[in-house]
Amino acid sequence: MALAEPLGRTDSIAADIRDRIAARALMPGARIPSVRAHAEAMGVSKSTVVEAYERLAAEGAIVSRPGSGFYVAGKTRPLCLKAMGPELDRAVDPLWLARQSALVGPRAMQPGAGNLPESWLPEATVRRGLRAVARAETAVLTRYDQPGGYPPLRALIARRIAEKGVIAEPDQIVIVDSATQALDLIARFLLQPGDTVLVDDPCYFNFMALLRAQRVRVVGVPMTPDGPDLAVLASLLAEHRPRFYLTNSALQNPTGTSLAPAMAHRILRLCEAQDTLIVEDEIFGDLEPEAAPRLAGYDGLERVIQIGGFSKTLTAAARCGWIALRPDWVDSLIDLKLALSLGNGHVAAALAHGLLTDGSYRRTVAETRRRLAGAMAQSARDLSACGLRIWAEPRGGYFLWMRLDEGRDAAEVARRALARQMLLAPGVVFSPSGGWRNFLRFNVGHCAEPRVMEALRAVLG
Repeated sequence: MALAEPLGRTDSIAADIRDRIAARALMPGARIPSVRAHAEAMGVSKSTVVEAYERLAAEGAIVSRPGSGFYVAGKTRPLCLKAMGPELDRAVDPLWLARQSALVGPRAMQPGAGNLPESWLPEATVRRGLRAVARAETAVLTRYDQPGGYPPLRALIARRIAEKGVIAEPDQIVIVDSATQALDLIARFLLQPGDTVLVDDPCYFNFMALLRAQRVRVVGVPMTPDGPDLAVLASLLAEHRPRFYLTNSALQNPTGTSLAPAMAHRILRLCEAQDTLIVEDEIFGDLEPEAAPRLAGYDGLERVIQIGGFSKTLTAAARCGWIALRPDWVDSLIDLKLALSLGNGHVAAALAHGLLTDGSYRRTVAETRRRLAGAMAQSARDLSACGLRIWAEPRGGYFLWMRLDEGRDAAEVARRALARQMLLAPGVVFSPSGGWRNFLRFNVGHCAEPRVMEALRAVLG
């Protein structure tokens, strides 16, 4: 793909203002900098800025008010998430990847997917659980759930997270429809437009899209095989004073890494020193062979909020998630949840509770861990034979973060793979800085099919 010609100064100034309007950084009626101020800030002549403003006015993007200045014109435009992140090829950007993962046909190969193969999920167990829910009292099938969610499930989750060192009362658990909804609620609860949030770089791609929808600044903390780069984390915390740091302690997506105890303690100390909260995503935690340290456990849910769910281990068709947080925030968060949704899906919560209590879930997860361990070892060998290199050895889970040779563009490899009906996940879609361009995330559960490696060797050429 040919590179775009660099923009001239006038075009660059106009494009910057258009992008800020599209991203809602400049709202209708907002005053834009004066010609003199903009020229001084950009180091250009006033005539260059005047020409850019005249073009924008001719387009109807801004209006001039004699004696007052220039203002953003029109009504609020629909939110454009694409305009709020780094410029990426639409064929491989994060939201495209999310769509394709859900829409690809049954014959497509999906080594870049974020979910387990359907054949690995406990279909018969879920069917049995749904029949049990259907036989329950009428209220389960017809009424809204209680404000905080199904009480038996809240109590059960409190007991489950205690096994990993996170001590919480059932009243500190809020049931939601998914881990994604949990993060959305927390973002709405804690953030104001213009706030800064730190995320891992690389991180789960939807973290960036969801946070940008809140009109906040997303800043990446470079990852190492042991966790975030602590020196950079300390610098970013001091520079930005972010509202919170969003991370995975266990089986980080996309790298598959987990925090060591010393690393977890240092992260907590650094964030506490700058009055920064932590949101810990626990979505893959049940797939660990042995539980790694949890930030929420060391912290006692004082400055850490933990979220989780069951879509990665049970089913994505009846989604159910949860939030564990400090007691004095619970009622306010529940009020926000009710304002946005009137509650959570009671049938899904009852299904999750039933499968968790009858032993089905533990058996399912144990079998999934066993299969993943075998698939991880085989996929690592097969991918290495294709010329890829492992960035870090995961403790478990289903992701391998693999490096292409220097100079190779993973996005270009992903485009070629699409022509062969294969979905790959290039590193750039996981990076708030637009980095990691010669990396690919692989899901070992989808790599066992022989035609995957055959197609991969062809696209790597």
